[in-house]
Amino acid sequence: MSAERDQDDVSIAARIKENPGPAVGWMVGALLLFALEAGAVVHFVTSLLGNPVELPTLLSRELIPNNGYVTPKGVWKDTFLGLPAAYAWALRVVLIYAYAFLWMVWLWRGYLVFRENYRYADWTPRDDMMDRLRGHRWGQFGAVIVFAFVVMAMFAPALGPTTVERTISNPYSHYIEYYNDDGELENITVGSANLGSRSQGTPDRNVGPMEYDDYGRWHPFGTLPTGKDMFTFMAAGARISLFIGLTSILVSGFIAVAFALVTAYYKGLVDLLVVILGDSIMSLPSLLFVMLLSVVLGDTWLANIYSGGFLLAVIFAGTGWPFLWRSVRGPAMQIAEQEWIDAAKSFGQRPSVTMRKHMAPYILGYLLVYASMRLGGIIIAVAGLSFLGLGVSPPTPEWGRAVNIGQSYVTTSSWHISFIPGVLIVLVVTAFNALGDGIRDAIDPQSESGEGEGAEVAAAGGGGA
Repeated sequence: MSAERDQDDVSIAARIKENPGPAVGWMVGALLLFALEAGAVVHFVTSLLGNPVELPTLLSRELIPNNGYVTPKGVWKDTFLGLPAAYAWALRVVLIYAYAFLWMVWLWRGYLVFRENYRYADWTPRDDMMDRLRGHRWGQFGAVIVFAFVVMAMFAPALGPTTVERTISNPYSHYIEYYNDDGELENITVGSANLGSRSQGTPDRNVGPMEYDDYGRWHPFGTLPTGKDMFTFMAAGARISLFIGLTSILVSGFIAVAFALVTAYYKGLVDLLVVILGDSIMSLPSLLFVMLLSVVLGDTWLANIYSGGFLLAVIFAGTGWPFLWRSVRGPAMQIAEQEWIDAAKSFGQRPSVTMRKHMAPYILGYLLVYASMRLGGIIIAVAGLSFLGLGVSPPTPEWGRAVNIGQSYVTTSSWHISFIPGVLIVLVVTAFNALGDGIRDAIDPQSESGEGEGAEVAAAGGGGA
């Protein structure tokens, strides 16, 4: 197999050498996209070494600032090109999403270039899968919302009208300027300005969505009861939700695949032990078990990593792997009965090599479907724990905490505090489920009608002994 792989690599290299044009164009596009944000990459790498190097980037708030003030004559100062704060912020948001969209186009173009010019085979089943996914409207809806959510999490520091450090973590160490009622330029701490911009349910104490406060600060989602910017809170909360979800899915997915391959290959006692372990975990009330673990482990060193986010990721991974394992156990059992697996055994191939090369590729598609669906469940579970005061430690932003903070203002003029994060939670969870449906129907088109052996196995979540 290694010889065949080396031959394929040589063939691809030879094809690129014979026809370098598409590959060169693709690489030039990559360099241009990287150059736009090279400063951010340099800052991230050097910050790991202890001496961050500051370089200008296209999407930074320093290049397109929106934290300025307006004069009594209506002229904006210290904003990008003298634009109103709302326009400067909107421009930065549009550029960020356009940049992320260009990366997606570049990746898709790279796949097409490889498929049309350098791939060894003219056709693979993956081509039909991609074509079906491109025509799956429900899956495309999910992909668009997931894309917007991931970009919000990745670019949270630049997307917000302000930063977490300025408005949430340390507001009394930062200052803003504004013109007071006497027409004089005044300097005030962000914390004091927040006290004057609180949303507490009455018309005179409310800064709603798409409004300025009395200090000339723009709030796309309004403010919290503490006066802190809600959009900044939500963007930072998206980052920690994505971190918890992806970390737990990666860990639980690795455990699920490993157990599925081992149980399908060896069967017998090994399979029975894993079934007992998995069923024992699945029999426990999930939410109560997670709450118990978060309280018991809340005083350990794990709770100090990422404000408790890493602890939640570990808990969800430890309690969630049986569900993913059940989803891929059936397909793994089917693959283990195929003739090529018996042939690999007869040739004396090591079990680890057989499981990695000849079994794992056939169950990863099922894992991707159920992992995407479970990711939405983890996000809503994290929000639920934060709503109950568990999980992520305050003042670290989390969507569920915003719902909890604003529940007493639902029927008042500050309805946005609970309504906006609640809608976003439902939308993101629905999007992940929709994306999972699209991937499932693309992998197995018969699953749309519930027909076919593969669909039955996937729906059953694992059968066979």
